[in-house]
Amino acid sequence: MSKRELDIQGIGMTSQRTRNRLVERLYERGIRNEAVLKAISITPRHLFVDEAMATRAYEDTALPIGYGQTISQPYIVARMTELLLANTPIPRKILEVGTGSGYQAAILAALVAEVFTVERIEPLYRSTQALLRDLGHRNIRTRLSDGSWGWEHEAPFDAIIATAAPENVPPALLAQLAIGGILVIPTGKQGQSQVLQTITRDDADKYSTTQHEPVLFVPLISGH
Repeated sequence: MSKRELDIQGIGMTSQRTRNRLVERLYERGIRNEAVLKAISITPRHLFVDEAMATRAYEDTALPIGYGQTISQPYIVARMTELLLANTPIPRKILEVGTGSGYQAAILAALVAEVFTVERIEPLYRSTQALLRDLGHRNIRTRLSDGSWGWEHEAPFDAIIATAAPENVPPALLAQLAIGGILVIPTGKQGQSQVLQTITRDDADKYSTTQHEPVLFVPLISGH
């Protein structure tokens, strides 16, 4: 077994047994999509955080990843992914706004055909791009850019997920949704009430919005 395979497998607090306990906790909290739970069970979250934080990787909590950013808590990753997959048929082409650690992109890559992900912080972008490549995620395409612009050249997308919260939904993201596509996004001011919502594009000019639970995300900031 190679060193990378051993790293992925983990030991002790990063072992498969620890991951399985996390999946059990997510199920108890209401996550029922078996494909999502499976993706979380096989994805080595400890490799997406600093080595000093690895023993905490399978706690159901957000953790810092530097540059004022965090890796979202597993429940939120699972919940947003479950909402993203709620439409029928399952989306094939997904845009993620805010690559961050790359963990959410890796979960999505285990579930859909194509993942396009955008990050604005260059050092984070470079390290995450290298990690995703090292882990063999060939269906993830990364880009250094302002996430609020989306990725117009690759639009339309069957689904879009934002892992940072704007005060208002960026118009470009709505425009880049395919008809019938779904956007999963937290909105609200930092330090104030934020809400997770899903927005479905019913036709060219009509969107339906559903609000879900309160959340706490870093802000979606323009520029890179």
